[in-house]
Amino acid sequence: MMGGMRRRSVWLLAAVLVTGCVRAQAGPPREPGRFRAPDLVELTSLDPTIKLDVRYATDRNFVGRAVYPEARAFLQRPAAEALARAHRALQEKGYGLLVFDGYRPWSVTRLFWDLTPRAKRAFVADPKKGSKHNRGCAVDLSLYDLATGREVEMPTAYDEMSPQAHPGYGGGKPETRARRDLLRAAMEHEGFTVEPNEWWHFNYRDWRQWPILDVPFSAIRR
Repeated sequence: MMGGMRRRSVWLLAAVLVTGCVRAQAGPPREPGRFRAPDLVELTSLDPTIKLDVRYATDRNFVGRAVYPEARAFLQRPAAEALARAHRALQEKGYGLLVFDGYRPWSVTRLFWDLTPRAKRAFVADPKKGSKHNRGCAVDLSLYDLATGREVEMPTAYDEMSPQAHPGYGGGKPETRARRDLLRAAMEHEGFTVEPNEWWHFNYRDWRQWPILDVPFSAIRR
């Protein structure tokens, strides 16, 4: 009798572990409703003067290793076209857009969540809900100086998980805050809103119209 109970306990424990593994490996969340067909556009195809510094294709990011196979950046077409307009408007003031990240496959969002300490998870998206990056409607970016081609100084570095990264942070150098606010104004004029914790992260106004995607970069046409 005791042997049978032990076997049953072992079987139940194995079932729980297997179920947990299956849940951990599950794909993007299923959402009700109808969505627009994805139309991811490579940003540099709209304007080659948009600069890229795709940190997640390198080890220069908060996880310390490459999670993208290629240094490419995409957005859904209306968001991409709005970003290109913001870029052209900023050129009149001597700046251009420097893009760190755009569309992000859902599997990468899950990886970020798993690798981020609980105390810092306010800075990453919960894979159970997906992110606006997964929809191709969020972009991480900064400015570069047209005269030098170099990235400008901002209140913090990209992906810095600190209070200074908040878009309304009032400390630091006045000139870095002015550039941060200039970037925000240009993006908001084209229908983007800034993320509450990150001055570099902007969401396109119609992000709810597109589904959460887990399409690899290699499957997106050039």
